[in-house]
Amino acid sequence: MEALNNKVVLVVGGSTGIGLGIARAMAAEGARVVIAARTEMTLQAAVEQAGVPLTAKTCDVSDRAQVNELMAWTEREAGPIEILVFCAGVNSPRRSFADLDPEDFDRIMAINAGGAFNCFHAVLPAMRTRKDGLIINVVSLSGLRTFPLGGVPYSASKYAQASLGSMANLEALPDGVRVTNLFPGETNTPILDRRPVPVSEERKAQCVQPEDIAAIAVAIAKLPPRANVPEIVITPPHTPLQ
Repeated sequence: MEALNNKVVLVVGGSTGIGLGIARAMAAEGARVVIAARTEMTLQAAVEQAGVPLTAKTCDVSDRAQVNELMAWTEREAGPIEILVFCAGVNSPRRSFADLDPEDFDRIMAINAGGAFNCFHAVLPAMRTRKDGLIINVVSLSGLRTFPLGGVPYSASKYAQASLGSMANLEALPDGVRVTNLFPGETNTPILDRRPVPVSEERKAQCVQPEDIAAIAVAIAKLPPRANVPEIVITPPHTPLQ
């Protein structure tokens, strides 16, 4: 537990799914964890049901001013952010060029890619000044391979998010800041409910679970500063990386 004890961890997109799984795992290791998301109701439900101490703050990651305020608030309430987990992500049931609403494209890009940029841009200066810090950028297998199921806006946004993580890692490594792109395959999270065809409970049980990804995130966070993990992939057996 000592490796993460009292570390300040901010999990953006931490009210459900992978983000909440990582937040709970980090808190179980003794970290001081702040979770952020757009909806107050889901945040409060996460805090009440987590079983570990979590602090919550609403934030729309597509709004740069709100992101800057989240970073300042977290530092005031918990201390300097030592680990940032970016896990905010949305998709739309209408995903192809043929039926996509252009406004959905703009919204998904603004949250998935724009949100990542806003969070990295806000947290990196202090980490680089301190010569230490870790960012875990939870992307998607759709940021490594193009799958029709992911759809046009989601795939485009996730490729952009992955590129932002890679660029941040290359730029900030000389200052002691590490960035890991974490690429989950099909995972049992609420985003599955946004698919055009409902996912069965049997299929969900076969997926990677949030706690599986959380275990990887904790392992990365426990590594000494000399160890950088630029990217890592986790998939269920039925969707291997090809």
